[in-house]
Amino acid sequence: MTEDPGVRVWLGLGSNMAPTRHLPEALRDLGDLFGELSVSPVYESEAVGFAGDNFFNLVVGIRTTLTPRELVASLKQVEERHGRHRSDKKYVSRTLDIDLLTYGDQVINDGSIQLPRDEILHYAFVLLPLSEVAGSEVHPRTGRTYDQLWEVFDKQGRSLRRVDRGLGLL
Repeated sequence: MTEDPGVRVWLGLGSNMAPTRHLPEALRDLGDLFGELSVSPVYESEAVGFAGDNFFNLVVGIRTTLTPRELVASLKQVEERHGRHRSDKKYVSRTLDIDLLTYGDQVINDGSIQLPRDEILHYAFVLLPLSEVAGSEVHPRTGRTYDQLWEVFDKQGRSLRRVDRGLGLL
């Protein structure tokens, strides 16, 4: 009898407060919790919605048997261990932000969890790294692969710079 490998999940990670410390540490924490990780390249982009330091962003794939709600609670604990303070403001600097982007091919919109996350279709710093690690996978709402979505994404005014070399992430 084989062990259930769980559901393929994609997470978006970001940091603009000491990202070269928080992102590698978060990857170690995620590896301890979930085992083998699929890790995208890291991209630097400007803060969205507020004036702040640039963010470093990447996408991480895991397998889990946790429910989406259990997984989100676990990810919040990882964020808090890295000094994440929640506030009413959506657009603020962060030590660590971990977003649940997809949970298999499930479509969920129950108020507290929305899957797949809208950010996939709206932000280059989410879609580009996702297309690099899961390019042939299909977005559950659009029916298009992440490679196809990136190909037609409006890249005007989207400044992304690959910065993963030397961060100790791969």
